[in-house]
Order: sequence, then structure tokens, then C-alpha cells
Amino acid sequence: MTTIRPRRLRTTAAMRSLVRETRVSPAQLVLPVFVRDGLSEPSAIESMPGVVQHTLDSLRREAVRAARAGLGGLMLFGVPLDSDKDAAGSCGEEPGSILNRGLAAVRAEVGDALVVMADTCLDEFTSHGHCGVLDAKGRVDNDATLASYVRLAVSQADAGAQVVGPSGMMDGQVLAIRDALDEEGHEEVAILAYAAKYASALYGPFRDAVDVEIADGGDRRAYQQDWRNVREALEEIREDLAEGADMVMVKPALPYLDVLSRARAEVDVPLAAYHVSGEYAMVHAAAERGWIDGDAVALEQISAIKRAGADMVLTYFARHLAEVLQ
Repeated sequence: MTTIRPRRLRTTAAMRSLVRETRVSPAQLVLPVFVRDGLSEPSAIESMPGVVQHTLDSLRREAVRAARAGLGGLMLFGVPLDSDKDAAGSCGEEPGSILNRGLAAVRAEVGDALVVMADTCLDEFTSHGHCGVLDAKGRVDNDATLASYVRLAVSQADAGAQVVGPSGMMDGQVLAIRDALDEEGHEEVAILAYAAKYASALYGPFRDAVDVEIADGGDRRAYQQDWRNVREALEEIREDLAEGADMVMVKPALPYLDVLSRARAEVDVPLAAYHVSGEYAMVHAAAERGWIDGDAVALEQISAIKRAGADMVLTYFARHLAEVLQ
């Protein structure tokens, strides 16, 4: 009896493609993009090679390129003027905020050709860099923050967001946002909840991109998840779904493939994973030194995330990988 069946299914590229279990499609990729107020031209982000802070004009062009590449969506992050930031992050909810102008510009440019998502958080807009409003003792005030998230989400929906992404890990954020969106006539706007967002060391380049530094050397461990825990993440996912989340996310991706796999076994809603800035930057750093094939490693990593159970992946590699796959 022969025992070489697996090898017979690897003989040619066509054979390997025919029996491949996991596939990455551009339509399953979401590109995070940054739009910054006050720029006259795009500004490169040194710690994220190939990624820029966009002007409104360059953002429109990026949206067109993303749609033509067949990407599934864009996730927009806004970077306001420093002079507009305050302790409450109130500039984010203004109709004229840079993020809301960016959302409107993208929808006007590409319509429904891709899904336009908004990051629904305060850290880009606060003077202290935390994801919420602080109380008198300098701690994040959960309930006061919910009120701000509600106003922020409604303003994003008004601007054209098809998906809002509450990412601050506040208790009750999904329910509060869902109720407010429905009351304001935005029943069709979906919620992608950052349900399992860990207090990771992999966010450094992102904070460069959004020009955020937490005041007094603080951190977000009091409201983001401890990276040693998985049962807690599953409970957070259950709670967000019970509150009305349409999709849930695990962030970061690669160090948490076990969380993704456990979540996939438990829930039937669309499951997202965020391949974050540190994961992206490490691939580039090694590739620039000639230690790895950057494109091959990027595709291998995104395939691993899909294999673990993600339906969609947010990644800064999205448009480039779409070109590679095509």
C-alpha cells in the first residue's frame, strides 16, 4: 500500500492550488489609513515604511486605488491639529473634524465600491492620549466615555461611515452606540467591536502614525486586556455580541491566533483580526536587511490569521498584497 498521497497533491502549482485549504482574497482585506489635518502633502511615517498620513486629496486617491485593487474596505483614523485636542477629545465628534471630513470624502469618491469604516475612539483627539475621558484621579471614567463614544459614532455615521469600530474597550460601549445609531436613523450602520483588544507592546508605530503619546508615561492596561488571558477575551466577545455587535475583532493578530481559533469555534458572526503596526514594521525591518522575503512572509502571516478563523484581516499590507495576489 502506497503512503505518498500528500506528496502527490503537491507536485505542481496547479495541483497545490486545487487542494489548498486556506485562501486570501483582496476582498477579505481591510486597509487602515490615516488622514491628518493641516497637511499640504502626504507625510511618510518613518516606523511604518510605505504608510503615510494622508491629505484629503491623497486619501481620495488612496480610496480609488483600494477599490480598484478589490479590497474589502478602508478603516479611517483621523489625526487632528494639536491645538484642537482637549481633555475630552471633543473635536472628534465635530462634523468638520478631520476624520469626519475624510469619511465624507471617501464615500463621495468611491460610494459603495468598498466598505468605509471609522475608528470610534478618543485617543487621537485627547490631549492626554487615553481612549476615554478621565476622572479627577486621572483614571478613565467609563460612563462619561460612553457618552462621548455615542456622539462620536453618530457623527461618523452622519459623515458616511458604513461601519463604526469602537476600540476603547469600555464596558457597555456597543449597546450605547447601537441604541444611539438606531435613534438617529442609522439602523443600517454596522458595529465592528474591538472585543478582544490586548494591551500589547506592538502598537508603537501606530502611535507614531496618529501622533499619540500617553501623558505622564501612562498605559492602557486598566481597560485593554491582559495579554496573558484568553477566557476573559471570550467573555468580552460574548458581551459585545449580546449588546448588538455585528462583527467582532481580535487585536493584535499573530500572538493571539489561539484567541482567534477559540472565538471561531464559539461564534458564527463575521470575525476580524487586526495585523497591527508592530507586526507590519517587523516584516519590513527584516526584509530591508535581506533576512526574509517580505512579500512571502506577509502573505504567510495573513494566511495564518485566516487559517485560525478570521473572515477578514485589517492590515497595512492590504493593497500591496492585493497586487501580489493578482
